[in-house]
Amino acid sequence: MEIRPILSTLLRSKTAPLLIAAQVALTLAIVCNAVYIIKDRLATSSRPSGADESNSFVMAFSAARPIGDIESMQRRDLEALRGIPGVAAAAWTNQVPLGRSGWNTGGINTDPTANQPTDIQSAQYMSGDSLIDAFGLKLVEGRDFLPEEITVHDPEKEAPPLHHALITRALAEQLWPEESRYAGRQFYNGNGPEATPITVVGVIEQLQTPWAPVNPLRAESSMLLPRRYLDDYSQYIVRTEPGQRAAVMREAEKTLLALRSDRVLRFTRTMDQVRDRRYAGERLMAGLLIGVTAFLLLITASGIVGMSSLWVNQRRKQIGVRRALGARRVDILRYFLVENLLISSAGVLAGLLLALLLNDLLVRELSLPRMPVEYLVGGMVFMWILGLGSVLSPAIRAAAVPPAVATRTA
Repeated sequence: MEIRPILSTLLRSKTAPLLIAAQVALTLAIVCNAVYIIKDRLATSSRPSGADESNSFVMAFSAARPIGDIESMQRRDLEALRGIPGVAAAAWTNQVPLGRSGWNTGGINTDPTANQPTDIQSAQYMSGDSLIDAFGLKLVEGRDFLPEEITVHDPEKEAPPLHHALITRALAEQLWPEESRYAGRQFYNGNGPEATPITVVGVIEQLQTPWAPVNPLRAESSMLLPRRYLDDYSQYIVRTEPGQRAAVMREAEKTLLALRSDRVLRFTRTMDQVRDRRYAGERLMAGLLIGVTAFLLLITASGIVGMSSLWVNQRRKQIGVRRALGARRVDILRYFLVENLLISSAGVLAGLLLALLLNDLLVRELSLPRMPVEYLVGGMVFMWILGLGSVLSPAIRAAAVPPAVATRTA
């Protein structure tokens, strides 16, 4: 089949082909970037936190009136929690991964004499108990804290210095990018002669921060500090034996509420619920984009079908003449398919440029990584298939028109 007659027909009636091409271009640009964002957000929301989420829950209490024996309260609470059947480990903690609030520190460095502070940041998990056991973390190097390394901090008094820390592999790789072993090394939280050296006693495979930003290094830049903080806001992380979490949660609430009457239970949440709260926005965005993408594809396909049906009705006489001159049904079908392929190809080429420009905007505004070329290639192929599939039914109807009927009713 010659392309020239098809191009000649399209040039004589430019409006409809241009509208279809523009619709294809806009759809390709939006769909490619939308699918990329959807996959990125869903992948982000499913990243492992490093904790044993399926068997863990967190509970928090606030003081109803001033509490004077905070340390003994924490110890008694933990003793009661550990005595509940099905509890594998429990600890007081100032924050939990994906919890959306907590302690953070910046300017961490390995040379306190440097003129410029680094941009390395880290979440600070504090506890007087083993968070490795309570969170179910994987220790890949070194050891857990020793009892004599744990300090007690009363917020009404000056904080005692910290000399030991457990850090995640992600934080270690930022501090010592050329090294592979980190236990025994020292870092400083701040600059100047007063900066206190902190010795790394162990390295954790993975532990996300409470905020878990998109950047993977920042999301897993965490440290554990051996400090019991005497705050009347008490938060406990409890890890249970497999399958025991629901029963332990009910018993833990009853047990701790019965211990004291000067505090109120703020919440009890599974770590799965903590994850859902953290990533509710990402999942909502993904759902909205899926709906918008599906609607846009439906509109584009409907536009191609409607326009193709209009072309068939407008060219019934032309179809009849060609059939009378010997054109077969397959020739008519192929004509409309090739015509649509040319229009779609023009739209695809323009859509590729729009997709790249839109992705560049998203990279700058949302700090997304650049879209891989696979999304563009997949989008091109999909739009060609969508265009051919949409025009197929009108083309079949056109090929089925008898020559006599077409020339008589045109």
